[in-house]
Amino acid sequence: MNIRSLTRGDGVVIGAAVLLFIASFLDIYSIDGAPDDADIPSLWGSGAVVLGVVLAGIIGTALVIVARALPQPKKVAGLDLGQFGVAFTVFAAWSALGNIFDPAGAFDGDGGITDEFGAGTGLILALVATLIMAAAAVATPLVPALKGSLIPAARPAAPQPYGGQPQGGYGYPGAQQQPYGGQPGQPGPGQPGQPGQSFGGQPQPGQPQPHAPQPQQAQAQPAPAGDFSPFWFAVPVPRPLFAEDGSPTPIAELAPGTWYLAVEQRGANLVAQTQDGRRGVLQDTSGIQRG
Repeated sequence: MNIRSLTRGDGVVIGAAVLLFIASFLDIYSIDGAPDDADIPSLWGSGAVVLGVVLAGIIGTALVIVARALPQPKKVAGLDLGQFGVAFTVFAAWSALGNIFDPAGAFDGDGGITDEFGAGTGLILALVATLIMAAAAVATPLVPALKGSLIPAARPAAPQPYGGQPQGGYGYPGAQQQPYGGQPGQPGPGQPGQPGQSFGGQPQPGQPQPHAPQPQQAQAQPAPAGDFSPFWFAVPVPRPLFAEDGSPTPIAELAPGTWYLAVEQRGANLVAQTQDGRRGVLQDTSGIQRG
């Protein structure tokens, strides 16, 4: 599980679950004319409220968070865990709304005793918490502001734009390449320090002329400018990683806050390797952060 894959919407869902848990210890009823020291039960005193509001909301939150943090979505009866979690949060909000309208439930005493019963502080806060929870769970995949990473990835010391190459080092454009078979530290053809030639490979007057090398030996083959070099990158929001064979089913999900290795470029797509060694195609490369 990777907590860095959690989004801002997940943070709202977690906060609403904490508020719901606090509300469960407050009064379920408000009774007109009751003294301040009256022993009014909390939400835990009603089995219907506990099962339909408190536990349903907490279980829904847990399913949403676990589904987001798993590297691959888990399915039960053909549905993702996250979809079950959203359904639980909506059910909890619906149950809380029903208890607000009828806090006494099936208790219909004679003489209009239920007229003195109202929704207590705990029940009102539970309704607010479950409404926020359900709204955030439903809206997170739809609202860009909620899809952002809850824990941003640490920026490298000197990030480079996507597609740029580090300067210097073997294999990168601009680095001095040795001809095939040459030894490090030995000048290649046309390099300064080679006997009988100046910089650029032109013979100097008065110096013995060596045998003219063959054209393919006189010049080292330059590396193509478009050569791809592997690099590390991070995604701003969760992105699916598809199989290299073109299958439409994702094999993994890249999570924000984790560095992945790009090993190949295919047009606008990247072939990425996860930390557990799986390889796949990242089709959406917009906004990625290069390390």
